[in-house]
Amino acid sequence: MDDRCTLDKPELVWRGSRPIRSWRRVAEERPIALTYNGSTYAVMMASPADLLDFGIGFSLNEGIVERCNDIISVDVVELELGCELRIWLDDSHCDRLATRRRAMVGPVGCGLCGIESLEQACPPPPRIVSRGGFRPFDILSAMRALRPLQHHNQATGAMHAAAFWDGNAIRSIKEDVGRHNALDKLAGAVARAGLETSPGAVLITSRVSVELVQKTARMGAPLLVAVSAPTSLAIETAERAGVTLVAIARDDGYEIFSHASRLGFGEGDLVSKAVPVRA
Repeated sequence: MDDRCTLDKPELVWRGSRPIRSWRRVAEERPIALTYNGSTYAVMMASPADLLDFGIGFSLNEGIVERCNDIISVDVVELELGCELRIWLDDSHCDRLATRRRAMVGPVGCGLCGIESLEQACPPPPRIVSRGGFRPFDILSAMRALRPLQHHNQATGAMHAAAFWDGNAIRSIKEDVGRHNALDKLAGAVARAGLETSPGAVLITSRVSVELVQKTARMGAPLLVAVSAPTSLAIETAERAGVTLVAIARDDGYEIFSHASRLGFGEGDLVSKAVPVRA
């Protein structure tokens, strides 16, 4: 376990009708500044671990670069107030940076802080064209396998996780206080390892907002599975992106919100359920 994600802090516990002095392992949260070619682009509140993966994944998911090779170097600099990721790009990427320059301070990795237009908030997502399928029970197995790998969350109860499942096993998992940050770190780790994402799935331990669907589509994964529910815009974006969106995953099943054909259900498997109408 990377100790930079957690700290021991003193606390006062009320148990058995009396206060008790104790210690608790808590999730560490720090400002992380991302600079490109010497200029600050964003400041995110995140867990100060796996920062190389974070810098690469953030760059890919923001559309600043298309490939890892577009990044010349990433330097992680520890400062008194936080960390700075000094990312250096080839001069050919400066124009792309200039069109979307922003300085933002986002609470635990909010993905839209500093966006200046509706077009920037809802860009057309990449279209997933993978024709591969998934067996319904395998998705349950993947989510069950995720839980014991969430070491930081087991210690603190305050961390999100994002994992890549290749159809057989979980190949990479990242944790962070921010769900967006966890997925950015995963994207960086997957890209650095050269993993093929088209036959696999992204697994997340949070609700599904539109940014998480956009990041999944940028990674090229055809399936996104989440513990909690999606928003309306997340569902609409998954439809447009060709991403199969599975959410509210529990031990006994889950709900499918887009592109259910990848799960191989036949017409005879489907049972209609009445939808309640509110007055």
